Amino acid sequence: MIGHSLRLPLVATLLGLALAMPARADEAYDPWPGLVQDIFGNRPMNDGSEIIGIEMPYRAEDAAIVPVTLRTKLSPGDSRRVRAITLVIDRNPAPMAAKFELGPDANVTEISTRVRVNNYTDVHAVAELSDGQLYVSKTYVKASGGCSAPAGKNAEEAKNRLGQMRYRQFARADEAPASRIREAQIMVGHPNNSGLQMDQVTQLYIPAFFVNQLRLTQDDSPVLAMEGGISISEDPNLRFTYVSNGAKYFRAEAKDTDGHVFRSEWAIEKPGT
Repeated sequence: MIGHSLRLPLVATLLGLALAMPARADEAYDPWPGLVQDIFGNRPMNDGSEIIGIEMPYRAEDAAIVPVTLRTKLSPGDSRRVRAITLVIDRNPAPMAAKFELGPDANVTEISTRVRVNNYTDVHAVAELSDGQLYVSKTYVKASGGCSAPAGKNAEEAKNRLGQMRYRQFARADEAPASRIREAQIMVGHPNNSGLQMDQVTQLYIPAFFVNQLRLTQDDSPVLAMEGGISISEDPNLRFTYVSNGAKYFRAEAKDTDGHVFRSEWAIEKPGT
């Protein structure tokens, strides 16, 4: 009887260790080397701490709308420019969240958006410079379930807002009225369904349906282009800085995975107004 009573705690301990082992093994697994191969063709990665910054909350309030800001950090005397920035959420079902192509003359230095985060994960920002070299920075985010979280709007409301675009221009307190630096925001009405969300009525999965391309120009000069995936949150939202070329109009063109094309243009406000 005494031997039996001693074995019970031992069995419980071993069972607990067995249950914990898969979780610990999963935590120890680092998907990043495989993603470097799959997304970047195993190209060499340089330390990007002096090239590209990435900011996200350490613990997300809402895993379906996690803010992320990317900042270029090249010194003014550096003759290179940042050609593209790829945002990778390592443990998401589709890790490449977005790739941003920066207009050659737009001098975009900051990009903010909102993403879904499905698991506790590293998030990498990879900057490709004009000399072809890649530079990487990373941060860590505690969030889970963002890719399967129900949409914030019902299907009818989302359908009515499909493709509607809003443009905002912000005054910059640190710049004189005559400055050519602009800060702007583009918002696109779209459910951006991830394919992992469940219809609460039918209990069936909602097919993936999202904005996969977004192009922004001042008149016809490229400012910023985004190749997006399922990790971009509902109603895609980009806030960014750029340098004005004196254009009169700001234009946006978005495409989604069902082949819809949405276009809008807005008159650019004069500096200081």
